[in-house]
Amino acid sequence: MLKNKILAVENLSISFFNKKEEKEIIHNISYHLNENEILGIVGESGSGKSVSTLAILGLLPKNISKITNGSILYKNEDLTKLDEKGFQKIRGKKISIIFQEPMSSLNPSMTCGKQVLEIVLQHTNLTKTEAKAQVITLFEQVKLPIPETTYHKYPHEISGGQMQRVMIAMAIACEPEILIADEPTTALDVTVQKDIILLLKELQAKNKMSILFITHDLSLISEIAHRVLVMYQGNIVEQGSIEQIFKNPENNYTKALISSRPSLNTRLKILPTIQDYLQGTTSTEVITAEERQKHHEAIYSKPPLLEVINLEKEYFTTSGWFNKTEGFKAVNDVSFKLYEGETLGLVGESGCGKSTLGKAILQLDKATAGSILYKGVDITKISTQEMRVLRKDIQIIFQDPYASLNPRLTIGNAILEPMKVHNLYNTYTERKEKALEILHRVGLNADAFNRYPHAFSGGQRQRVGIARTIALQPKLIICDESVSALDISVQAQVLNLLNELKADFGFTYIFISHDLAVVKYMADQLLVMNAGKIEELADADVIYNNPKKEYTKKLIHAIPKGL
Repeated sequence: MLKNKILAVENLSISFFNKKEEKEIIHNISYHLNENEILGIVGESGSGKSVSTLAILGLLPKNISKITNGSILYKNEDLTKLDEKGFQKIRGKKISIIFQEPMSSLNPSMTCGKQVLEIVLQHTNLTKTEAKAQVITLFEQVKLPIPETTYHKYPHEISGGQMQRVMIAMAIACEPEILIADEPTTALDVTVQKDIILLLKELQAKNKMSILFITHDLSLISEIAHRVLVMYQGNIVEQGSIEQIFKNPENNYTKALISSRPSLNTRLKILPTIQDYLQGTTSTEVITAEERQKHHEAIYSKPPLLEVINLEKEYFTTSGWFNKTEGFKAVNDVSFKLYEGETLGLVGESGCGKSTLGKAILQLDKATAGSILYKGVDITKISTQEMRVLRKDIQIIFQDPYASLNPRLTIGNAILEPMKVHNLYNTYTERKEKALEILHRVGLNADAFNRYPHAFSGGQRQRVGIARTIALQPKLIICDESVSALDISVQAQVLNLLNELKADFGFTYIFISHDLAVVKYMADQLLVMNAGKIEELADADVIYNNPKKEYTKKLIHAIPKGL
């Protein structure tokens, strides 16, 4: 690998400001990117990794931020001195970027092909016919299925992984020398994530590009990068080779990032968080095989809390010349039992039917066939009034806490509202007292009661979602991708909290996720779904150590495992 620097960030400081104050959020950072190299930038939300890289392309928000010190040298040209016209010559042509969320980055009113065509026509002298042929070739390069068909499709007509491939095609359309990949796989299934990582490595090797790969997942970085730098609170706390950072991390924050992700080999009683490492209070206590077996003997000796029997959910679409109605089974003949105090892990790729199954159990989307027995009663046959009463017992924690909270309601009112609906406690004072107690229980201060959702971080909002759920003292909680959008260390905090609450209140969980490492840590039994059917159902450790089906093996193989 050549060691010539193509990009050098030197003593860079960035401040954000309003009418009242100015605050520095990037503090004098320095690093370089070599030619033909993949450099990983790792850190949690708010560490400054995205802001510092947006500065490279002059994409910082104009009226609230500024570079206060330092330089960004691209082939000895200082990018901090460029005006908008100067950046237009570089963006897309010399330095390109892939954003985290393709759905919000692509124009929903334009076909995928036309969006990439625009870039090619803007930066080359090709005719429209030649440019279209190049777009088709790019779609082939990024391994999109049937490139000619995808060219004419709109973003909503293709999957998340395919949208990300369109974004990559757009980014490499003009063969840039530097590609910035900002969390390009965060929202993707573990198998699709692996495909995108392999694709980027392949394109990098073929085109001799340099890549800045930004993520909050150190294990993922180990799969793609040559070197890595770790950011924390606007500073670079450590940088070096992948081997050096993983085998001999020097900074406590780096050690915490590596250890906060659940191990696939040992099951700690409490996952270490960033604060634990920084305060030196990490626990190494593990759940032994004997303890796990004893717990299982206790919960499986009782009758099941929930029994799903031959459940089906079919959707119908009308299409074709003669308006022919076609059926699609999102859940197909699914049966399993769930016991009080158990955590059932439910895994599979997007579209496998796991969320549909969760909604059917909640009666939010009624099943087409089959039975759902809750405490021996078939809840598919009960009245609306009976279901309203039952909603107190069966609750859900959603993936996106911000979307599930009313932005006009204070956090206190969001927790009080369901209490009032279900006639819990006699007076407002009693309910408020209980709400404050619950907020404290999930690690939030009393002042959170009068604040609105926008005033909290993603991890704090997820705690609010959990507080709102447990306020009703449910028996069964469905956690639908409830930690997938969180940073590794915040994820560790929330997983610890869910386990604590389970121990204290005797909750039973259905834990839905596409992240097998997290599910294996949390689950007693593991249910693997594929195309609406159950592939495997057994003890989580048994399935991980000895998967029987090829699909399960593929899921396990795709987990980023670090070094």
